[in-house]
Amino acid sequence: MFSTPFLDLPPLAGAGGTVRLPGSKSISNRVLLLAALASGTTTVHDLLDSDDTRVMLDALAALGCRIDRAGAALRIEGLDGRLRTSGAKLFLGNAGTAMRPLTAALCLLGGEFELSGVPRMHERPIGDLVDALMQLGCRIDYLGNPGYPPLAVHPVPLDALQLAAPIRVRGDVSSQFLTALLLALPLGTATSGGLAGGRDITIEVVGELISKPYVEITLNLLSRFGIEVRREGWERFVIPAGSRYRSPGDIHIEADASSASYFIAIGAIAEGEGLRIEGVGADSIQGDIRFVEAARQMGARVESGPNWLAISRGAWPLRAIELDANDLPDAAMTLAAMALYADGPCLLRNIASWRVKETDRIEAMACELRKLGAIVEDGPDFLRVHPLRAADWRAASIRTYDDHRIAMCFSLAAFNPRGLPVRILEPHCVAKTFPDYFETLFSVAKATEVPVICIDGPTASGKGTLAVAVAYQLGYHYLDSGTLYRVTGLAMRRSGLEADAAHESRIAELARNLPLRFADGKVLLAGEDVTDAIRTEAAGMDASRVSALPTVRQALLALQKSFRRLPGLVADGRDMGTVVFPDAALKVYLTASAAQRAERRHKQLISKGISTTLAGLRADLEARDLRDSSRSVAPLKPAPDARLLDNSTLSVEQSVEQVLALWQEVQPFKSS
Repeated sequence: MFSTPFLDLPPLAGAGGTVRLPGSKSISNRVLLLAALASGTTTVHDLLDSDDTRVMLDALAALGCRIDRAGAALRIEGLDGRLRTSGAKLFLGNAGTAMRPLTAALCLLGGEFELSGVPRMHERPIGDLVDALMQLGCRIDYLGNPGYPPLAVHPVPLDALQLAAPIRVRGDVSSQFLTALLLALPLGTATSGGLAGGRDITIEVVGELISKPYVEITLNLLSRFGIEVRREGWERFVIPAGSRYRSPGDIHIEADASSASYFIAIGAIAEGEGLRIEGVGADSIQGDIRFVEAARQMGARVESGPNWLAISRGAWPLRAIELDANDLPDAAMTLAAMALYADGPCLLRNIASWRVKETDRIEAMACELRKLGAIVEDGPDFLRVHPLRAADWRAASIRTYDDHRIAMCFSLAAFNPRGLPVRILEPHCVAKTFPDYFETLFSVAKATEVPVICIDGPTASGKGTLAVAVAYQLGYHYLDSGTLYRVTGLAMRRSGLEADAAHESRIAELARNLPLRFADGKVLLAGEDVTDAIRTEAAGMDASRVSALPTVRQALLALQKSFRRLPGLVADGRDMGTVVFPDAALKVYLTASAAQRAERRHKQLISKGISTTLAGLRADLEARDLRDSSRSVAPLKPAPDARLLDNSTLSVEQSVEQVLALWQEVQPFKSS
């Protein structure tokens, strides 16, 4: 997951490959609560690992639920309708799928509880659910603004709850209110004779029920846990007397259909072989699988099977559509981004629920789409997006509003025909449902050009430390070119080869395919930390020997270029901007004097207890500078277009700020 303040997506053109999606958030949190309420132990497979599921798991543990890891699965010992704690304070982040159902369940389970979340959660309405629960005689206090979390739930004797009369709940704000009641009320029939006096429990929906497919998910999962709800249209739901939660034993979470929508869209937009999506298919129980049909209407070619989808570009530009999006509120946001590539305006209707999600999604989508240059019309429950001609696209910094779906939707803008980058602010918000979204995107996307920042400079100028810090700030890959000959020498020695003409071709083949990675200041070879192993005197001698082999030098040049991967690369070392990446977007050459470098090196060595003299270090550095600058092959010097940075008196942090400021200067985001 990218935890950087922003993530720059370079222009993307094509896509191809296979995507394995994480589990559905909607299914995951429902299953977790059902497993906790049921009798018996449930083993949950393919559970989504995200912010929303983590807060649900933390809450269930606080209620006394035993949760154990069983390899990649999770074993949950159910409470069988009885709490093992009398009270707790539960923090539920911005997870509506945790806040709403837990509120209802705790009202029937008893105990003293406080439920709170992030500030945005305290702006998301819950009053209609509270009103429905108050009809039963539940005791709930608002701890902030009436109608919104945080809440205090107080215990009420079970036999005091009024479950005989139909329970009425509004359905036109959020289907999660109905889902919360459906998940909680079977507890009212779990005791002998049932709290409803042996009668059925009835829920009546007031107004039109929105997001019906999410209620279908709830009903499907209730059936898996032994509760067969009778539905009379979408207005009346009956929980039979004597219903009791029973664990199904094992249950698998299918992949998230809402998350699939982004890759369905990419397959429809991008040139190339298309995408295969695994983990969700035509038989999905999720309503957002209907996004497939909307994508087909817009021209995408889609094939599907029981657990897979295959998507490729069909009609181009995409065909404009008008759609009642009430039944796929989350995935429909992706259609708003696809509309930028259509042959006419696209209208999404009946989406009032967008306004009470993680953010006001109608307002947020309209605002950010306009930054890209689009004409957008919005109203209380609709969004009309006009497509963009190639010349009208603008580079933009996309504000994400701490909303995972905003971040993922606007990644589609990187496929714009004008070849402009897109900056996604606070990209870590995708952790709510799809922590590895951008990594997954980069695994299948093809960039027109991957950006490179080169940081060169003389020995002991601090280029390595600076490059690592800049790469971290940007979320870019890092290349420490200075280690390559040493790692090659180590690989050569381990393979029983010698640095001579007889073994040159085999050593070059090793060098070309080194499974090398740099992470957390370490040099990893096939996952093994070889940082110390390549710093020995023997390793240095092997490095000198292999560097004299021309074929090996060519192989390592190719290896260095292979590090140029999405979303970008920071490369440090000599010749980066002059030989290896002459087309780099930014080249920085450090110019600290030999005297300053010697002083810094002297302090480092003394702090490690290594005896040395300042004069000797300076003399060594000056001699090294002279040799490097007078080499016959690729002498050390700044590239003609390099930006000189005198870091003689700068701290590492100050040097990073300087480089990031230079990077900002060459980006097109200033006016957005």
